[in-house]
Amino acid sequence: MKHIIWIALVFFVSQSVKAQLPPSFGEEYEGKATTSDMVKTYLKPQRIVWQSDNSGKSIKNVETFIKKGNGQVAVNDQNLFRFISTEAERPGILLDYGKEINGGVKISMGIRESKTPLKLRLRFGESVGEAMSNIGGKQNATNEHSLRDFIIEVPWLGSIEVGETGFRFLRIDVVEANENAPIKSIDAAFVYRDIPYLGSFESNDERLNKIWMTGAYTVHLNMQNYLWDGIKRDRLVWVGDMHPEVMTINTVFGDHEIVRRSLDLARDQHPLPQWMNGISSYSMWWLLIHKNVYDYHGDLTYLKEQENYMIGLLDQLSSFIDKNNKEILDGGRFMDWPTSEIPEAVHAGLQAMMVMTFEAGSEIMGIYQKSELQKKYLKVAERLHKHKPKGNTTKQAAALMALANLEDAKKINDQILTKDGVQRMSTFYGYYILEAMAKASDYKGALKAIRDYWGGMLDLGATTFWEDFDILDTKNTGRIDELSPPNKFDIHGDFGEYCYVGYRHSLCHGWASGPTSWLSQHVLGITLMDAGKKAKIAPNLGDLEWAKGSFPTKYGLLKVSHTKNVNGTVKTEIDAPDGLTIIQ
Repeated sequence: MKHIIWIALVFFVSQSVKAQLPPSFGEEYEGKATTSDMVKTYLKPQRIVWQSDNSGKSIKNVETFIKKGNGQVAVNDQNLFRFISTEAERPGILLDYGKEINGGVKISMGIRESKTPLKLRLRFGESVGEAMSNIGGKQNATNEHSLRDFIIEVPWLGSIEVGETGFRFLRIDVVEANENAPIKSIDAAFVYRDIPYLGSFESNDERLNKIWMTGAYTVHLNMQNYLWDGIKRDRLVWVGDMHPEVMTINTVFGDHEIVRRSLDLARDQHPLPQWMNGISSYSMWWLLIHKNVYDYHGDLTYLKEQENYMIGLLDQLSSFIDKNNKEILDGGRFMDWPTSEIPEAVHAGLQAMMVMTFEAGSEIMGIYQKSELQKKYLKVAERLHKHKPKGNTTKQAAALMALANLEDAKKINDQILTKDGVQRMSTFYGYYILEAMAKASDYKGALKAIRDYWGGMLDLGATTFWEDFDILDTKNTGRIDELSPPNKFDIHGDFGEYCYVGYRHSLCHGWASGPTSWLSQHVLGITLMDAGKKAKIAPNLGDLEWAKGSFPTKYGLLKVSHTKNVNGTVKTEIDAPDGLTIIQ
């Protein structure tokens, strides 16, 4: 490292909320201050994973990190943790905060003989391996998007708060020789939205329960000032990634303004004829998200704000269909990374998305009471239905073809989706694979896929779901919360492709949260419709004995409980808020 990097812990702020400053601030501050939507909580480490010295010579009193403290340095602090460095040894320690979080760290130091600041090297990591790594090399640790490897200076008898990234682990090393530094605390500064989990899911299968909650938490961390895809990388609004995230938000948090704010940001950043994020499918996801949001919450005023852009987008999309009713979209032709080099899969997926987009667009025009446009876009969808893409063998594109009724869902499920178990799935399109399996009424198969694929990440120590996951990579690998044994691969550092090679791979990516909304919609059987005025209850317990949970609606919480009887029938109890119509 060539220089010292100072980092301020930045809190993302709402552009629409005015800060309430003390009375001493005058009119000159009008419009120049905003408040944060986030709260900050300090967390003690849960455990010490590794330390460079176990003899007690260069590292002393490590147990003090785990004990609860008051966070305030004092002149008479006793028995503090100590780093003691020499020319031959610069001690280091690796801390585990127990769960992936977004934020930084607050380090406080007591009195020592030298009043010069103490130089420490910090290395944040989503895995033990990442926190122990150096920038670059074959395993590709980076400081991109958020700094996670840098040097700071801690003041004498004071504190410093630094860092803004996604992490669970933190390695701290002394930089200079001949230091004797008493450290009061090294607390994670966890920055997040303090919002209630309105939706819930519980069943007789604890593995599914944990998967539901992990998906919810993954999206919760990404609900920063805007809805991001990842808290370490990329920390951006990617519209395609938003679709599974929005479905999870609908399921867990209900109608939240971050969805509208992020959708509007994407619209305003990409005026037509630009594709959102440079990707044609992402513009289609933007429209499909709006349809989902309206179906669940019924905000007609907001939907009407999109009218001009939406009509322009549909007309633009309709110009990319050839005489054989085949999509010929330009721009970034992308579904997900594993299919990105398979033209047959990309075409099949885009053709299916065009069908779904024009069907949704037609329905939205009906909501706008624009009957001519409703008919126009429905005819475009019917045209697109006449072309049946050939040659696709990927689960991702096959799932979309089933959802768009370009292929029979049961046939797709039997021939492609269930082939080789959960091999060649992706965390993003896993959601649509589950949706297609539900359309084929293969609920037992979908539950098994959830347990095997998303549960496979939990088995490796995940507390949030990952940007991508290849089940074949799990052979002879260690966990992310342990130092990799010499005879095993590092699941984080030794694998990955495309933009997520090695430690650049994000282990908290909102697009991977699909099972959360899927379990609530298909196992609890809750589907909101008719602008959120109605809820269809149709449970599918699969191999479960019982399941229960809650779902946020615009009228209040809907609660359901399902129990499988001895004869295979299901007993359902419903507690619905006033105003919500229930359909069974």
